[in-house]
Formats: sequence, C-alpha cells, structure tokens
Amino acid sequence: MYKVLVSDPISDLGIQQLMDAADVEVDKKPGLSEDELVQIIPQYDGLLVRSQTKVTEKIMEAGTRLKVIGRAGVGVDNINLEAATTRGIIVINAPDGNTITTCEHAFAMMMALARHIPQAYAKTVNGEWDRKFLGVELRNKTLGVLGMGRIGSEVAKRAKAFGMDILGYDPFLTEDRAEKLGVKLATVDDIIRNADFITVHTPLTPETKHMIARPQFEVMKKGMRIVNCARGGIIDELALVEAIDQGIVAGAAFDVFEKEPPEADHPFLNNPKIIVTPHLGASTVEAQENVAIDVSEQVLHILRNEPFKNAVNMPPVAASVMNKLQPYFGLGEKIGIFLSQLNNQAVKEIHVDYAGDLAEVDTQPLTRYIIKGVLSRHFAGDVNIVNSMHLAKVRDINVVVSQASATKGFTNLISVTLKGQDGAERRVAGTLLNGYGARIVQIDKFPVDVAPEGHLIFISHNDKPGIIGHVGTLLGKNDVNIASMQVGRKLIGGEAIMVLTVDKEVTKNVLDELTKLSELNKAQHIIFA
Repeated sequence: MYKVLVSDPISDLGIQQLMDAADVEVDKKPGLSEDELVQIIPQYDGLLVRSQTKVTEKIMEAGTRLKVIGRAGVGVDNINLEAATTRGIIVINAPDGNTITTCEHAFAMMMALARHIPQAYAKTVNGEWDRKFLGVELRNKTLGVLGMGRIGSEVAKRAKAFGMDILGYDPFLTEDRAEKLGVKLATVDDIIRNADFITVHTPLTPETKHMIARPQFEVMKKGMRIVNCARGGIIDELALVEAIDQGIVAGAAFDVFEKEPPEADHPFLNNPKIIVTPHLGASTVEAQENVAIDVSEQVLHILRNEPFKNAVNMPPVAASVMNKLQPYFGLGEKIGIFLSQLNNQAVKEIHVDYAGDLAEVDTQPLTRYIIKGVLSRHFAGDVNIVNSMHLAKVRDINVVVSQASATKGFTNLISVTLKGQDGAERRVAGTLLNGYGARIVQIDKFPVDVAPEGHLIFISHNDKPGIIGHVGTLLGKNDVNIASMQVGRKLIGGEAIMVLTVDKEVTKNVLDELTKLSELNKAQHIIFA
C-alpha cells in the first residue's frame, strides 16, 4: 500500500483517481508548517502540492520513503529540485493543464479591448447610458503572435476562426510548422510594423525582456492594440503608456505586471485605455482540476513503476552510466548554449555526434543536457533536462544522435550541429582536457581552444593584417578588458574567426562599432550563465 500526502487545498475531483486506487491511501492535510511536515513525511511515498507548501531540503531529508513530488500546476519554484534530484525523488508538474485556459483569457482580453467592454460596463452600472464607445472588428485584422508554443498556437487557431490574418514568430518556428498552423512566418520586426493586434506568449528571458519598448512603439501602426497574458516585463510598461498617450497604441490589455501585485500608483491602474486583470490566466475551474488530474495520474504511474511523463528533474540512471557521463553534463549544456547564441534562424535539426569512450554507453541523459542548452536561450527556466526532448519534438525539431570511435586526437569528443530551415549549419565541438576542464575545440570549420565560461566575443572576419590591433584598440577605448584570445583560419587571407574572453558584458553599441571595422563581418556576444 502506497501513501500519498496532499498538503495544499486540491479538489477531490482532481485527485479522484488517487483516492479510488486500491493500492493507494490518500491523506489531505493542508496548511502544515515545515516542522509539522517533517514530523509526518517519513510515512509517505508521494507528496502532492500546489504553490503554498514549500518543499524544502529539510522535508525531503525526512521523507525517507518519498519517491515522487507532484506539483498541481506549472511552476516548481516552491520545490527544491536539486535536493529532490540528489535524493532520487522525481518531481513532476502539469505543463499542459492551463494551455486552453490561458489562451481563452488572452482572447477574452483581446475581445474586451476591441469593444471597450470593461469601460462600457463601468459606465452602465454607474447609471450612464453612454453609446459612444466605438470598437473595431477582429475580422480582416492582422494579429501578430509573439511566441508560437502551446498557448500561442491555440490563440492562432481561434483567431483564424474570427477571420484574422496571423503573423507568427517563434525562434523555433519553421516554414513547415507555420504552414501546418495556418500562420505566416514572420520576424519580430514584421509583426511590430504590420500587426493591428499583438499578443505575446513567450517566457521572460534576458532576450525577451522589454522586447517591445520605445523603438518598437515608434514604428507600429497607429491605432494598434496589444495584449500580454504571458509574463510581466516582456513589454516596457512605461514606454507603452507613452505610446498610448501619443496615440500610437489605441489600447492594451494586461494580465501580468513586471512587479506583482503592482503599486497603487501604477500608471496602468488609472488609464482608461488599459484593461487589467490580476494574473488570472490559469484561473478556471477546469484548469485547476485538469492540472490536479494530470499530476495525480503521473504520481500513480511512478508509484507503480509504470512509464510516466512531465518530470522536471533528472530521471534515474544506472550508476555505472552516470559515473561516465556526469563529467560531460556541463560541457554538453555549454556547447548547446554557445550554439544557440551563434545561430540566428529557426532550427530544423540538431545533430549530436559522440566519439571515443562516450560512443560505448547510452548517452541519452547527456543529449538531454545538450538540447536543454540549445533551447535555454529562448525558454529560460521553462526547459530542463527531462522536458528538453519533448519541447524539441513539439516544435518539429529533429534530434539525430550518432556515435563513432574516431575522435580526431581526443579521448572523447562531442560535436553538435544545428541545421536551419534554409539548410545552413552551425557546428561546435568540445571535450574535457585533463587538468584544464571543459574546452570548445571547434567552431564551424575552425579549430580553437576556448574555455566555455563567462563572457566571450565571437568575431567573424577576413584574414587581413591589423584586424586584431583594431579590435583591441576599440575594446580598450570602451573599457572592455581582454582576458584571452583565440584565432582560427583555414587559408591565409581567407575567412577567419576570433574568440575573445572578456571580463564583463559587452553592450550592443560596442558590438555595432566592431562590425563597422574594415574586414570585420560579424561580432556576437556569447554569455555562459
């Protein structure tokens, strides 16, 4: 008999299959303190929580029987994942349970925005019969969807039913997938310039923070409207208010804020052209029940040693395999991070080649780290070593793994190639050097020796005398200190690369100055978190 503790308020319907299972005993004890949980957790095989219970290392240390922790929702910030992984406890969540609910909320906000429904309601209930609210139809309007994952794709489906033309952007959206979804593949700039409505559905990452700010508002269609039911901070809130005051943006609808809850004097709260809700995207009866049902089902599978999904930490791996692979996990992820920043187009295929001793073991866990690295630039904390393969699959990214004994002089070699939708490829290879740690030893066709850490500047240039000096002078003028330099070329006077390790982040202005140097083709800032 398995015992499961439910320590947060969850409806009986959501956990019905657990309660009905003949081999499971369920105890519902919400509101327990950490000390109280520590006292009783040793008798339980599973723990089911929402967001209230903080599942700490102390609780897991006491939970000597714990096999699984289920989070009835998406975020797992309240669970110490490292402690769970160390103790072999599987943590699962319900990433799909709120997809439709959030999609519908975004669409409801767009409808309310188009027809001034909250404003008209407020006047009507206050005794004013004001029929001057002049809205717009959605039909024949252009909707820009920034982020074509689960939620963005569902929004696009509904927009098509309303007769809208859809422009879709996602860093992993290819022409083939866009065609399947019935949207036109577009760049962020295309959407900014041409959309009548924009809705955002991306994670908040350094790249998406303020992706819509003053420069974007300046080139938008006059009278466009914008919806954010994703994450606060994707849109510059102060710049949006300015754009509304200037008549560029006709209105906005926000379910999220950069700081939640917002301060009482937040400019959104007293602007008649902005509709706001208190982060209600996932707040429906169905969504709350669906996430509990999904997690309950997976908890049951795990307790019974059956196949399961939606784990957010490392699944069990044989000790002998883990010992051989573990030193390469960090290297694999950093190769992926490096490649994701080198690449500038939608990815169709990720090809991973293992050579040497690594070709003799099951490298699936290591591949997950590599794919996580490739996807992390655009998914931030939403991608992990378990769901990385799933996220690649749902975005039609083909992952190919091959193994060979030849290592080109290295004991082990990991080579990763990204193939874009136009067939162009970017390749990075790395290895572990005794006494030196992780090393990048090849970038595209050029051999190098680079430590994947800190801040790098990757420069593509023509092999001409004086370029290194010009680059060093420009960086010095901008107070950028060079810690190390690697250069690579195949032919004298031909294409060449330069990889600089620098002491701090390099601004876009400095990179723009570099690209203006004679014979220099491109300069990119590579960051290893």
